[in-house]
Amino acid sequence: MKYFFETLRLFDMKEELFQHLKERDIVDLASELIKIPSFTTKETPAAEFMRDFFEDNGFEIEMQEVQPGRKQVIARLRGSGEGKSLMFNGHLDIDPLTESWRWDPFEPKVEGNRLWGAGIHNMKSGVAAMAMAAVAIKKSNVKLKGDLVVACVVGELQGGVGTVHLVKSGVKTDMAIVPEPYSVENILTKSVGVHQFAINTIGKSEHISRMEESIDAIRKMLKVIEEISSINFDVYDPDLPGAPRWVVGSIIGGRSRDYDLAGPYNIPDFCTIIIDFRYPPGLTIEKINEKFIEMLEGIKKKDPEFKYEFEYPVNPRFRVGGTPMPPMGVSPNAEIVQILKECHRQVTGSYPRRIGAVPPYSYCGNDTAHLERAGIDCCLYGPRGYPDEVEKHVRIDEMVTCSKALALAAMSVCASEK
Repeated sequence: MKYFFETLRLFDMKEELFQHLKERDIVDLASELIKIPSFTTKETPAAEFMRDFFEDNGFEIEMQEVQPGRKQVIARLRGSGEGKSLMFNGHLDIDPLTESWRWDPFEPKVEGNRLWGAGIHNMKSGVAAMAMAAVAIKKSNVKLKGDLVVACVVGELQGGVGTVHLVKSGVKTDMAIVPEPYSVENILTKSVGVHQFAINTIGKSEHISRMEESIDAIRKMLKVIEEISSINFDVYDPDLPGAPRWVVGSIIGGRSRDYDLAGPYNIPDFCTIIIDFRYPPGLTIEKINEKFIEMLEGIKKKDPEFKYEFEYPVNPRFRVGGTPMPPMGVSPNAEIVQILKECHRQVTGSYPRRIGAVPPYSYCGNDTAHLERAGIDCCLYGPRGYPDEVEKHVRIDEMVTCSKALALAAMSVCASEK
């Protein structure tokens, strides 16, 4: 309670803090990030850009090489050591692009309250918001007692390889906020786990003129896809009623393990699907794998020509998964949640609409899975766009609200005594 009242006292300084948080600056930083393609495994140029940004603003910098040539950046404002520490954690890798873009996705565009561009939704808007919040703390007269750490990590879309590396390297704080795009009207404290794996079917390739002598790997895969829909998992979480859930998100087939597509006159002898599986507490990766292998063995018993391979982890060439991302659950009464709730009210005049498990957003995996496992109380709170074409834009007002609330949270946590 003493800590909470200390937080309220610090809110008297919020107007001075907000002087250093301008909408134009937040939009400009987000726009510069849009211009840098940073697909999964190719985040280093974006990390180097953020390194320069933080160096120009007087932060202590650490560049981490997560894999050879693949870097992420950690920026830090050190406190006196008398207070608690806070981490802002955001990923630099972006989702693959859809075919529906009508202009250059790496050319940012502002239309009214929308900022459009590749990766702005997930989650360069959140990265810009947290970076500018930290800069506002640096420029203000707030004296920090605990460290403020800003982690711009890689590979969240691979299960969080960057944050796992971060934690293993010894970077740890008392609390953390991850500004994923779930809207500033929500503070999420619970999310599903994410498991990704592949299934291969193996056939026998022959020219179409001898197709009777072949075994079509794609046709065999159709049996797998049909059977997948009937798998039942006896687990239920009332907070996450739509889990477990899964999707065959990718499929490729052709001749040989390289999926040669140049000979469509040949019967395909190799087909791969990649499955994304979202699961609540009560399931494990081992149990999920066993269930799918049991299903595959069932097909094999009925079809003597059926040959398969269950692949986990997925071949690195597909840039998929590889790091387990377990379910996350933090108490809605956790200190960081209550602080952020009050910070949001200080910015907007009202509390967030929902706190806790917030479907459908809680069906997303994120780096809080690894932060919580490391003993860091954490939650999710970040800017989102309007429902139409949500993955292509962000609401500018939500980006500004997020940045202000994060700055207040940093002041509240890091400028208070333990």
